[in-house]
Amino acid sequence: MKKISFIHAADLHLDSPMIGLKHLPANIFSRVKESTFIALNKLTAAAIEQQVDFVILAGDLFDGEDRSLRAQSRFRKEMLKLAEKEIPVYVVHGNHDHLNGSWVHLDMPANVHVFHSEVETKVLHTKSGGCVHLYGFSYTTRHVFDRKIDDYKKKVGADFHIGILHGNESAGTEHDNYAPFSVKDLQDKDFDYWALGHIHKRAVLAENPPIIYPGNIQGRNKKELGSKGFYHVTLTDLDAKMDFIESSDMVWEEVIIDAAAANSFHDVLHLCQTTINTIRRDQRGTLVTLFLKNMYLPDDREKRSLNGELLELLLEDEKDEESFVWIVDLTITEGQQIDKEQLKTEANFYAELFETIDHFDQFDSALAPLYEHPLGRKYLSHLSLEEKDELLEKAEKILIELLYQS
Repeated sequence: MKKISFIHAADLHLDSPMIGLKHLPANIFSRVKESTFIALNKLTAAAIEQQVDFVILAGDLFDGEDRSLRAQSRFRKEMLKLAEKEIPVYVVHGNHDHLNGSWVHLDMPANVHVFHSEVETKVLHTKSGGCVHLYGFSYTTRHVFDRKIDDYKKKVGADFHIGILHGNESAGTEHDNYAPFSVKDLQDKDFDYWALGHIHKRAVLAENPPIIYPGNIQGRNKKELGSKGFYHVTLTDLDAKMDFIESSDMVWEEVIIDAAAANSFHDVLHLCQTTINTIRRDQRGTLVTLFLKNMYLPDDREKRSLNGELLELLLEDEKDEESFVWIVDLTITEGQQIDKEQLKTEANFYAELFETIDHFDQFDSALAPLYEHPLGRKYLSHLSLEEKDELLEKAEKILIELLYQS
């Protein structure tokens, strides 16, 4: 029975600038900046430990088209480790690290095989005598909207056929529709495995054959929640086995605490500290967006202490913790809610305001200055409908509170 074993990873985003985190303590920010490289080290170590036949990296190895020398050098070092073990690496470049970027080149070792701009087939003869055909292409520019999937053609003569595609499923709505495809498109190719990249959330689109997004290997912002990593895949003539291996050194979490039962500042502090310790991960850092809801303290002095002093106390001992839990964003919601229906009866203004909010559809024009800015175009992703609704809800709440208090 024929058998192959390989690592499937994508979206390494090496040397990501980790936008918006420079306010962190120097030692934690340094570790955050190093996290993508730590994740790469874990990937390499797993490939060697599992004695895989090859490694697939399905796009966006580097965070930007300039491919920093630091990122290239660290990547090259890891590839040399694999070369020593005679493990080949198959690479496609995606929208972030496309082929027409401008960078100072560092040559990669001979075990790194990069796919060119048109879909091509690379042939691998494994040590056990099997033959694998790998199909893929690299982006020539940042934006590739063509149906490149139509150019994937199965070629006879191999025991296994693996497609590598950095793109977006057509049914998806949260990402730019790069190199679009449908699950049926991939299934119709009659390949044995599809190694996808581009979507940072891990997903199994189909099991026969496996069509897999491994997600990125390290979360970079509060939208990339939970453990990140890659797959160790074993294929035989009969079945496929996929083991997820965590590689993230930093994990982003979103935590909601119901503080309705808290009657004092001390109660709130204890509640937060207990929650923090339940999410602490051994030898990993955790970056938390914390929502403290249903908060109501009758004492005004204790209530004022929630703004600033609570966060200071929660972070006081975390900067020296290896397994730190750092709160990057704290939102406190009062337990006493403002009644919108009651406000409508108080003044026609409120009724007109809520009507305008309910039918607001000017997001694109309102956010245009951000997306038109050079840095915005480079780093900002487009908001999903869910994110727009959440943003509008937050804006409405802030506006009502400000008006109600004035």
